[in-house]
Amino acid sequence: MGALVTLDLPDDSPMFDLPWIITFGPLSDADEWEPVVCGPYERPHALALAEAVVAEEQLMAVVEPLLPAVSADEIRTEIAAAQAAAESEPDGLDEVDLYGDYEETVDEEQDRLTEAERHAQPLTAPSEADLRAGFHRIAAMLTGRDT
Repeated sequence: MGALVTLDLPDDSPMFDLPWIITFGPLSDADEWEPVVCGPYERPHALALAEAVVAEEQLMAVVEPLLPAVSADEIRTEIAAAQAAAESEPDGLDEVDLYGDYEETVDEEQDRLTEAERHAQPLTAPSEADLRAGFHRIAAMLTGRDT
């Protein structure tokens, strides 16, 4: 079993409505290969696909929103915000393993789960038809028109 990482967002976050991508990569530093980026998907589809893949493989899947920037200035603003956030982090943070020990993290997560969550079935991967319908909705959202 692999690991799935995503943002912990408040229920009213506008990011839920953005297109989402999945980046699949090695779970450990021992494996060296280029990550595979898939998407865009609607968030529930991205989470279900990522969960279906990491359930059977020793991989890490990162599910994150895709920010559809429409100008170079908008991209520069996002870069500046990321740089400012990095500068405000405490010194030495980049030397720390941000994810910690994977096994330790899994044990801690299991301790926080309720009984129902421990026995919940993994999400079912969406069908090709569901994904194509999602692509259609994303295209309509990004272009501002019905497709």
